[in-house]
Amino acid sequence: MSYPIRVADVMSTPVITAAPTETVADAAETFLEEDINSVVIVADDEAVGIATGTDLVRALEREESPRETPLEEVMSAPVAATEPAAELEDALERMHDRGVARLVVVRDDRPVGLVSTDDVIRYAPQVFHRGTLATDAGPTPRYRARETAEYEHADWTCECSTVSPEGLSVGDRVEFSKPISEADVRSFATASGDTNRLHLDERYAGETRFGRRIAHGTLVSGLISAALARLPGVTIYVSQDLAFLAPVDLGERVTAVCEIVGEIGDRKFELTTDVLGADGERVIEGEATVLVDDPPEAATLEIEAIA
Repeated sequence: MSYPIRVADVMSTPVITAAPTETVADAAETFLEEDINSVVIVADDEAVGIATGTDLVRALEREESPRETPLEEVMSAPVAATEPAAELEDALERMHDRGVARLVVVRDDRPVGLVSTDDVIRYAPQVFHRGTLATDAGPTPRYRARETAEYEHADWTCECSTVSPEGLSVGDRVEFSKPISEADVRSFATASGDTNRLHLDERYAGETRFGRRIAHGTLVSGLISAALARLPGVTIYVSQDLAFLAPVDLGERVTAVCEIVGEIGDRKFELTTDVLGADGERVIEGEATVLVDDPPEAATLEIEAIA
């Protein structure tokens, strides 16, 4: 069961509205008082247009009497709209197709919110910094590399797409996979102090929206750290952004997939950091920045090619 990010999760409310007959000067005053940069123009309870700060500036440039210019002469129309239940990905595509930076969120044709690129950046910045994870990409050289991990378990797997003696580079990719066991969940609850009954009490969890116990989200995201730890060198977290898309069941095998998408310099790298469920669908989507130091002299890099 997937729980994608929806427009209702990120939209700004309440909506500040204005009538088509209100003037540019009226709108400018509203912008200042409400600390906003757009108003939805409403007639008969329906959104008929939107006026932004840019629209007002353009009106001031060409009009000598902004106090007499009605908003219906400067507003953008028709409205680019979406619904609260729409998936955020679809809303972003609509913004792109319409060439706008915000959408009016409507329910039964009445405006209930606004969603803009700023709202999305605040909620899930990785949406703008990544492409779709290519889980079905063509075959690439695959290796198992061991250098920094102290030990492994039989039901853990790790693969690297490239291992270069010259160091890490864009396109390098590492995957780490393991099942999330009952013992993992209970140990994590004790270690973290997160003893939420959703994760520990079957009867209680059965009455939640999930209908059963699920693994802690931060426990599942820990596989990202496990994958990064298996890159050549000493990997140090600088930052991590995450969006939790779907729950993970106890006993489910999950796979963290981390790929270098940018090299900042000073041994810093940007990576996409996703976790896939047993069905191959993303349960976590993220982006990280890491610093990678050279390994200590005691480290020995072992590489085993996978046929």
